[in-house]
Amino acid sequence: MIKVVCWDKKIEISGHAYFESYGKDIVCASVSSIIFTTLNGILNINDKAIQYINDDILEIFILSDDEITAKLIKNMIDLLKELEKQYPKNIIVKENKDVIY
Repeated sequence: MIKVVCWDKKIEISGHAYFESYGKDIVCASVSSIIFTTLNGILNINDKAIQYINDDILEIFILSDDEITAKLIKNMIDLLKELEKQYPKNIIVKENKDVIY
């Protein structure tokens, strides 16, 4: 299962969806597309707005409080939640009650 955990200034993504075999998993592909399209969009607008580490766990650090970054992060989380509704056995999105985007 893919786990997305959101805090005020940090998002962690870990795991694998196991919807299909490696390379054919539409849930993993969707998550990757949603996340990296968002990250690239933010970095193209403001290369100091976020940082990320892509290791066993993808860690996204939100460094800017600007409106565009906040809206793009919120959109990313909303899209991941929609995916969670469609594939609840493959992805879970957890938010801290203090998330501000």
